[in-house]
Amino acid sequence: MSQYKHKKSATREWVDALVFAVVAASLIRWLLLEPFTIPTASMEKSLLVGDFLFVSKMHYGTRVPKTPLQIPLTHQKIWGTEISSYSDAIQLPYYRLPGFSEVKRNDVVVFNYPVEFEYPNDLKTNYIKRAVGVPGDVVEIKDGELIVNNEPALKPEEMQYSYEISTNRPLTVEFLADYGINRESFYTAPEGNRYMIWTTDQTIERLKTSPVITSVSKSIYPKGQGESNIFPNGSNFGWNRDNYGPLLIPGEGMEIEMNPENVVKYAFTIEKYEGHEKVEVKDGRLFIDGKQIDQYTFKQNYYFMMGDNRHDSLDSRYWGFVPEDHVVGKAWFLWLSLDKYESMFSKIRWSRFFKGID
Repeated sequence: MSQYKHKKSATREWVDALVFAVVAASLIRWLLLEPFTIPTASMEKSLLVGDFLFVSKMHYGTRVPKTPLQIPLTHQKIWGTEISSYSDAIQLPYYRLPGFSEVKRNDVVVFNYPVEFEYPNDLKTNYIKRAVGVPGDVVEIKDGELIVNNEPALKPEEMQYSYEISTNRPLTVEFLADYGINRESFYTAPEGNRYMIWTTDQTIERLKTSPVITSVSKSIYPKGQGESNIFPNGSNFGWNRDNYGPLLIPGEGMEIEMNPENVVKYAFTIEKYEGHEKVEVKDGRLFIDGKQIDQYTFKQNYYFMMGDNRHDSLDSRYWGFVPEDHVVGKAWFLWLSLDKYESMFSKIRWSRFFKGID
């Protein structure tokens, strides 16, 4: 009897092609590269709002998903709904495939926002910052200047601060645009002719030469003026965004004495990221599962992340260390950049096409 191969219908062929495309895209996204868009100004002007980039999973090694029960190509919600796209019924232990390198100081890193505890680690919102401190480093900020291991830290070429400027006439959007300052990077004081501007040191030097500008001062919080939302434990040490530390970055196998000062510095990290069932602080002492701990050995590496826009960045100064198991990958290169304030072809920032990220 002759055998005839059943021909697939057009619908079946489309379904097969769609399934293949979803599987292939999911594998590439998990194993190799994941697209990412810059949503906020925290990394300006190193990275701009509207930059589209690829995050390399290969550099630090691809994470095995902690939450395997998830609809492909989703993150927290099903597209266009408030319905969860995953089930946390199964949670796998942390494991990372071999990579090209470890996270290095000054790498631009994409990671899961650590304090978003309502989601599993691998489904927390993706953030992007610069790793200014790696395990074993001591970070400190003095009058806005970052110090790492008692040495001035590398300054990104286009790092921004906030400045207060006074003028002899009102400034226009067009005037500031000529200096590369967009509409979201300044605001006017109520009394007028005074402005708060977020920009680079180089741009400020240019502005100073304008006859319109009458005074310029960098907005630095004074030493000892603690911020209530600073890490750790608010203003316990009188730290703020511009005068911070010194703070030692813990790493895997590092043993730290749990004296009252270090309990304040590290108890939150131990409780939230080290996998213990019960962590308590009583009278400046640390207890794990009911037992007082005098020396603690950390189970994983941690990183201190900061945005290049130093006065407009929610980063480790406010919510603490980034655990290694929250690291997604290394920001690798831009593939597109769009300026929302422009129109048509002017929206495209052509000079940023396929630009590497330093």
